[in-house]
Amino acid sequence: MTSVLLWLRRRFIAGFFVMVPLVVSVAALVWIFQFLDGLVAPLYERWTGQQIPGLGLITTVAFVLLVGVVGMNVFGRQLLQRLDKYLLRLPVFRTVYAPVKQLLAAFNPDNEYGFKRMALVEDPRRGFILGFLTREFMVDRGRGLEQLVAVYVPTNHLYLGDVFIYPRERVSFPQLSVEEGIRIFLTGGMALPERLTSSSAISEPRAFRDTRRTKK
Repeated sequence: MTSVLLWLRRRFIAGFFVMVPLVVSVAALVWIFQFLDGLVAPLYERWTGQQIPGLGLITTVAFVLLVGVVGMNVFGRQLLQRLDKYLLRLPVFRTVYAPVKQLLAAFNPDNEYGFKRMALVEDPRRGFILGFLTREFMVDRGRGLEQLVAVYVPTNHLYLGDVFIYPRERVSFPQLSVEEGIRIFLTGGMALPERLTSSSAISEPRAFRDTRRTKK
């Protein structure tokens, strides 16, 4: 009986953490749809003289695609950056907007300043540590350039955690996407595959490559 309850408990928790991001995403899309539909539905009805089901959904999809297209070209990126500056000047708005944007940007693998990939660190004191690679950089302490990496390790929440700095040679990179890593942390490790391949191969920073060429 205890094993059955334990099995049910684990499956329920796993299902709960899988459903939470799905529900939040759907709720956000529904809110955007209702907001845009409330704006454009009266206009469509005035132009056509009748209510046409589905136009609100089409408008929402078109609006999201348009924002994506604008945000991916140079002019649109500059326009959005300027809009960000104006929004961040609003005292009340920036307290909510800035943290949410930074959090979403961090978990976006296409973002230049977001998490790059998953990292697996062998720490002699703590064992193996799984986290998100955030940055590669060089340090010169008088003994030549040292290649280091910054790894973000979440604690009880994805947006709360610690940043650890490790030598590059102690870090390997498992074949896991950032999305899979998020799922692993949300499920308390239950989403880890039974077999995991980890490689130490990663592109070296340009400064480190240039230094090696100079020495040769």
